[in-house]
Amino acid sequence: MTHLTAANLSRINLLSQQLLDYSLDCQKGDRLVIEVLGEGRELAKEIIKEAYARGAHPFVKVFDPMLHNEWLRGITAETVQKVVNWDTPIWQETNKRVVIIGVHDGSDYAGVPIEQVNTYFTSMRELRTLKSKKRWVGLHYPTQSLADNAGMTLEAFTDFYFQVSTIDYAKVNQAAQPLKEWMERTDRVRIIGAGTDLTFSIKGIPAYIASGEMNVPDGEVFTAPVLDSVNGTITYNIPSLYDGTTYSDVRFVFQNGKIIEATANETELLNKILDRDEGARFIGEFAIGFHPLILHPMNDILFDEKIAGSFHFTPGHAIEMTDNGNRSSLHWDLVSIQRPEYGGGEIWFDDVLVRKDGLFVPEELQGLNPDRLMEGQ
Repeated sequence: MTHLTAANLSRINLLSQQLLDYSLDCQKGDRLVIEVLGEGRELAKEIIKEAYARGAHPFVKVFDPMLHNEWLRGITAETVQKVVNWDTPIWQETNKRVVIIGVHDGSDYAGVPIEQVNTYFTSMRELRTLKSKKRWVGLHYPTQSLADNAGMTLEAFTDFYFQVSTIDYAKVNQAAQPLKEWMERTDRVRIIGAGTDLTFSIKGIPAYIASGEMNVPDGEVFTAPVLDSVNGTITYNIPSLYDGTTYSDVRFVFQNGKIIEATANETELLNKILDRDEGARFIGEFAIGFHPLILHPMNDILFDEKIAGSFHFTPGHAIEMTDNGNRSSLHWDLVSIQRPEYGGGEIWFDDVLVRKDGLFVPEELQGLNPDRLMEGQ
């Protein structure tokens, strides 16, 4: 359980108001689903109260990871389809959504055969697409497992969690505008680093600023590569937890957009994931992370993909706002950090060096460097 001191209760209230007012623009008459995955009931309770105060209609779905794990072991495509049929009317009537994740990422799939997990994700694709079209925000809730993964006590992690979750996201959004505009006028991207020399085009693909409106914590600008334009090699330098397994030293070789070679500490399992469907071996997202207070990996993607000086290059489904046409039941945000202590690296846009060793170089982008983002906060 989170340390429910008076200070934390106050911060839960502050966070719930930020989620409803800034992230969701919650209004009278909104039909809001609050999904609680594991822990997080304290935050859900506050969101319910604040939603009622705004004249909205909150509806709560509580998810138990242990029971879900057991259910997955016996599912068939027919079983999942029945769930889709039951849930679809709820999501057709909903217009806004909060997802509180109070379980360690991927632990609800630990020990479940990968074939069962693939059946679940493939069969849920249409419902997941419907849910994704609602205005939504997702966030973790501070748990002992997250604290352990971060190498902190629960008390220290809880302080960190509220600090990174309640920064001035309006300022982040404003500082990110020049990067969004630069990405939208860019054709060729090159990424260089240890074990990485990658080229691709982002010409004609929109860019989107993620600044607390869909994820908390947040801090990235994302787009997608032209589907067949990716060539070269990438080696991700931080671990990633997926389906209950931690993957490290993940290395992909691309040819005309497709991953033609994939290795890791768990190469066989990695390739099973990539063979889930045709789109899993193509890239659905390219993003640059810059949260000024998230500096080191925690083996939790919601935090790791926002690390200052990082980027992620995501096999699988394209995000609707930056759609490059890729379709898959997979969307796996694999991350590399380019700050000097992680080996450094460079990102080039059309032969212009835009970030070196994790810091933005052009003057118009330097507002996204950590010291500038934290001024006055």
